[in-house]
Amino acid sequence: MQEKPVVLIGPMGAGKTTIGKKLAKRLELPFIDTDQKIISKYGDITEIFNVRGEEFFRGLEETEVAAALAEPAVVSTGGGAVLSAQTQRNLNRATVVYLETDGKHIMSRLSKGNRPLLRNGIEDWQRIYESRRNLYEKLADITVNTSKQGLRSIIDEICGKLGTA
Repeated sequence: MQEKPVVLIGPMGAGKTTIGKKLAKRLELPFIDTDQKIISKYGDITEIFNVRGEEFFRGLEETEVAAALAEPAVVSTGGGAVLSAQTQRNLNRATVVYLETDGKHIMSRLSKGNRPLLRNGIEDWQRIYESRRNLYEKLADITVNTSKQGLRSIIDEICGKLGTA
């Protein structure tokens, strides 16, 4: 049984929500998507960015991540959640899994959503990912490359590294 929350971090479109749902089912834990929590309480993320700004959104994100860490669960975070120093400290209470990607499949994944920081498409994604990559690596207890394997293999690898295979 997983004692601590398992938190998935990584860039936009890396599969945190999809992988998180499957991983939670496999580990028999609740699944929490912090972006969905924000949407359900405050509305559309793009609207929050446009009306209240990124700093306001990051405050909401920090609060939702902290709340999600209160009990064992699989937690999917937004790509920028790790920018908060408080969230970085809070992640010490969890097992952090960094979903690394080479970005080759990102455009098809990102085309399904409205992402406020990607006004210029893949160029913005690459710039943002490169600016955060070291932070993801530093915070991770486990790193899994999602680029060249299917969903089941990714889940198997995470569970193996968690010792719950």
